[in-house]
Amino acid sequence: MTRPLIVALLAASALLTACAVGPDYKTPTAPTETLFKEATGWTPSQPMDMLDRGAWWAGFNDPVLDGLEKRISVSNQTLIAQEAAYQQASSALAQSQSGLVPTLGADASGSRSHADAQGAQIKTTSYSAGLTAAWSPDLWGKVRRQIEAARANAQLSAADLANVRLSLQAALADDYFQIRETDELNTILTATVANYQRALQLTQNQYNVGTAARADVMSARTQLENAEASLADLRQQRAQLEHAIALLVGETPANFSLAPGALAEGAPSAPLDLASTLLQRRPDVASAERAVAAASAEIGVAMAAYFPALSLSGSDSSAASKVANLFKAGSASWAYGASATESLIDFGARQAAVRGAKGLYRQRLAQYRQTVLAAFGNVEDQIAALRTLEEEVRLRDAALSDARQAEAVITNQYRSGLVAYSAVILAQNTSLTAAQSRVATQRARLVASVGLIQALGGGWTRKDLPAG
Repeated sequence: MTRPLIVALLAASALLTACAVGPDYKTPTAPTETLFKEATGWTPSQPMDMLDRGAWWAGFNDPVLDGLEKRISVSNQTLIAQEAAYQQASSALAQSQSGLVPTLGADASGSRSHADAQGAQIKTTSYSAGLTAAWSPDLWGKVRRQIEAARANAQLSAADLANVRLSLQAALADDYFQIRETDELNTILTATVANYQRALQLTQNQYNVGTAARADVMSARTQLENAEASLADLRQQRAQLEHAIALLVGETPANFSLAPGALAEGAPSAPLDLASTLLQRRPDVASAERAVAAASAEIGVAMAAYFPALSLSGSDSSAASKVANLFKAGSASWAYGASATESLIDFGARQAAVRGAKGLYRQRLAQYRQTVLAAFGNVEDQIAALRTLEEEVRLRDAALSDARQAEAVITNQYRSGLVAYSAVILAQNTSLTAAQSRVATQRARLVASVGLIQALGGGWTRKDLPAG
């Protein structure tokens, strides 16, 4: 059942669209650089080439870390919640897009009645069917600006999702390297405890034959007990780190355990492209820019309130006593109408709404530019840290080697009665501190490597944003 009015109403949806009020969005300017200052003269010791493939953690060549990182996208509840937020934003976009076209409805009914009138029986049967259509043409672009804002918000949510994923991946890597640091320190302290036990036995033997003071025995025992206490503290730290990793991969701590392992020696570094590409590689920068776009569109939405709103409606229906007659010309009726509304006096409400929308735009613009500045600063920090830590690891290696040699020499001198036991304690403490510092520096180097990868976007680019 097609009637000219319905056809005309549908056709009008493509014609009654004039201008869209409000500013047309242009990507705002932001601070940019062509080179990273801290990268001058620095060559990463292990440049990684898998960053653009997304699985940036593969550069650490650790199968356990690889398996844990893959579980983030499947089981982490924070990430699942963010994915749901993105779905909501996408649904809001689809909902706003529906405002560009008319809404169509259909109805059908049938009834049968029976009545007695002065001894006569009257039976009545009736059927009806109809179509309705309603539409508010987007004369001033309010709906189009709403769609523009919804699309920007959906892309903002997608960028937030990517940023949350990257942050969780980086947090997992940091916790993982920290737990490996405790494993390394546990190995060092276990060997140290064994060494201190031998030192205690040595001083006890020396005391028994009268060549050492009782104070030497007490000092050796104190040193051993402190080392054993440090081992107990390490076990607590490891347990807490294991619990944190369990939560990141969506497990209860009771159902998750991580076998001891070694701390990775290599620290791959993300390739340093031109600094100007940073704005295309960071999801938080993209999110901030999309927020500016949404705020710009909202200015147009607010400005559209200054103009009249037009609504069109129409109906096409038929009624007959038989279903077969519904579609005959004599049973049809139609109606159409139009209405326009305009606020004449609102005591400044529309003006205030536009002013508020423009204020929001300026706020989002400043936040975007600050996010860009922070991004450049973040990259420079991580480059400086990596460059320094690579040199520091080499120095820590040399210091540890020297400390161990000195400890061996002084221990032999004590056996020969050439030095006091206090010299042995000092040498042992120096050796232990050097070993612990070397492990801590290597862990910091790995964490800085993760930090640089994260600062460069973890392989993400604006091309990954949905088109909407």
